[in-house]
Amino acid sequence: MIYVSLIVAFLASILLTPLVKRLAFRIGAVDAPNYRKVHARIMPRLGGLAIYCAFIIGFIFLKLTTGFESKYAYAILIAATIVVITGVIDDMREISAKAKLLGQIIAACIVVFAGGIQINEINLPFGGEPLAFGWLSIPLTILWIVGITNAINLIDGLDGLAAGVSTIALVTLAAMAMLMGNGFVIAMASILAAASIGFLFYNFHPAKIFMGDTGALFLGFMISVFALLGFKNVTVISLIIPIIMLGVPISDTFFAIVRRVRMKQKWSDPDKSHLHHRLLDLGFSHRQTVLLIYGIAIMFGLAAIIFSMAKVWGAILLITVILVILELFVEIIGLAGKNYKPLLNLVRIFNK
Repeated sequence: MIYVSLIVAFLASILLTPLVKRLAFRIGAVDAPNYRKVHARIMPRLGGLAIYCAFIIGFIFLKLTTGFESKYAYAILIAATIVVITGVIDDMREISAKAKLLGQIIAACIVVFAGGIQINEINLPFGGEPLAFGWLSIPLTILWIVGITNAINLIDGLDGLAAGVSTIALVTLAAMAMLMGNGFVIAMASILAAASIGFLFYNFHPAKIFMGDTGALFLGFMISVFALLGFKNVTVISLIIPIIMLGVPISDTFFAIVRRVRMKQKWSDPDKSHLHHRLLDLGFSHRQTVLLIYGIAIMFGLAAIIFSMAKVWGAILLITVILVILELFVEIIGLAGKNYKPLLNLVRIFNK
């Protein structure tokens, strides 16, 4: 019945998105063009509400037809609803970054305290006693949830970009959950991926509606929680898997921080130097940029799956290669700033 639930979520997303589009115009949840935006006309930006509703419909259908149950489900859904409400308010009124952060922290606390989802300990790769985080498990878990939630939000700059990258991450999560026999994550990630794919019919370039913060925050939040469920209480090596899996949003966020520190800007200051901006500046079209980032996200996803099956030294070698390639790519396109080229400068020194 899980396959039928995917179809239900997919169709619900396709049917609900036009209705949400009308609602967005009616309540003023629209995005006006400015110097940072790539669109040239007013766009509705409440699309994430359609993804959320389609996901809930798919989940309810699965529960009614199979009796699907989990001790985590209700805490996650309540927390996700708070995130969605936060996003809807922001899409309508553009609330402050602190207010959005408060909503995310409240949702994360519900997951931690009501759902009992925490990163408690990790087993070290070369033996020895597991490294227990103790009381630090709570702030570390909240930091992970808030960090990934905002990472997805930061890449939401082109038509279909955040929805597509999130879908790739969700499919990867579902595949990893199959390898580990985690039925809850398989079902939840697959239903959300189906809802996101349905929304992409309206969101891919040229978009008819944006997902807005409602969608970006919701997808980021759910991905962060599903990753925790799949990889908590694991080895150091396994803990890296979700980081690789979410390589696009995490690396874009990390180098945005590097860029702003170097430029002495506030971490919350917006700019036009994110991954998609840099690729557009290099001459790629809107659609080519999105498809290229999809390809990068797929490669990260495949790398995560290979990483999960590798031995310790193979995993270390793979992560080293990934980091070197990523650093070279970042320096070539200027993601951390035009003058940030430590590795390329090192190569030039050795070539002299």
